Order: sequence, then C-alpha cells, then structure tokens
Amino acid sequence: MKVSREKAEENRQNVIETSSRLFRERGFDGVGVSTLMQAAGLTHGGFYKQFQSKDDLIAQATQVALNQTRDRIASAVEKDSHNAFDTVVRYYLSDWHRSAVGDGCALAALGPDVARQGPEVRNVMQKGVEEYLQQLEASVKGESDDDRREQAIATLSTLVGALMLSRAVEDRGLSDEILAAATRNVLSHAADKKPKREPLQ
Repeated sequence: MKVSREKAEENRQNVIETSSRLFRERGFDGVGVSTLMQAAGLTHGGFYKQFQSKDDLIAQATQVALNQTRDRIASAVEKDSHNAFDTVVRYYLSDWHRSAVGDGCALAALGPDVARQGPEVRNVMQKGVEEYLQQLEASVKGESDDDRREQAIATLSTLVGALMLSRAVEDRGLSDEILAAATRNVLSHAADKKPKREPLQ
C-alpha cells in the first residue's frame, strides 16, 4: 500500500526521534539500522527512502537531541527567570538528568561519539554548543561580553564533564559527590566577582 506524503514524513520524524533517544543511550555504533527501524515500528527496507545514509540520520538525530535540551533549559528559565543561572545549573546536574540518558543532553551523551564523526555531524554539534553558550551568556555575570563568553564556556565545560563522570562511575556515592561538588563550584564562582582575563601567552 502506498503511504501518503504526510504519513511518510510522520514516519521519518518518528525514526529521527527514536534514533535520537537510542543513540544517546547506546552510542552511534551501539545500535544498527534494523534496530532503529524496528524501534520506530517500521521495516528496514524503508530506511533508504527516508535517509541518504546512517550518517545522515545521525546528524538529524543529534540535532533533535540538542534541540530538546535547549528547549528544556529555556522552559526551566522561563519558570524562574530571576534565578536563571541557578536554575540551569541545578537542572543540568540533577538526579533526573543523570538517569535520563536517552532524554538528556546530547553533549554529555554523544560528545565522544561525535568527536569521531565527519564534518556534517561535528558541525551540528558545534551549532548546538554555540546555542547553549548563548543561553548561558544571558545569565552569567561579567564585566564585558568577552568575560561572559569565557564564563559561559567554563561553565558549560564543567557541567558536561561532571554529568559525564557521574554517569561513568559505578559507585552511586561518588556519582552524587561529583554532581554536588560541581554544582557548588559553579554556583560559587558565579557569585564571585569575575577576575580580569589574562592575555594568552
């Protein structure tokens, strides 16, 4: 039976969103095309009618993952705009986010995988990093745009690194300790006056 154009697009979006979740849970190499299509409720044969290659799907699924986290952060900030920075940090380093790998941040879940991909996927990730930095720059303190940019980069690096480490260790106590220490550190630095930036040597 021939599928309508609208249904075909609905199926395509379903594959992208399903893949976005599974890639975050298992990595790009941890799940094959057949598994992705089956999880989306479709047959393997339809894959190449919808995507040029698995790399094409990876790029689109990564974009969806990045958009989801960006939108969740924006929604959290809207609910408590007076404490935007605190809200972002506590959301990102929360127990929920640690456990929700398939629904969580693409930077923490897919960063190492993307580093081994080609330019198409890396460019998608780069755009996502820039968008996250813009969100942070709007809420961090700093005497200038350069100061806020630097603070946003340092903050994002700490958040992503801490989340990755908290998921990587087996000991739950150590995992909790990592999240708590990163939260305190980032929030305490945000409360301090920003030191002058030293010129690069």
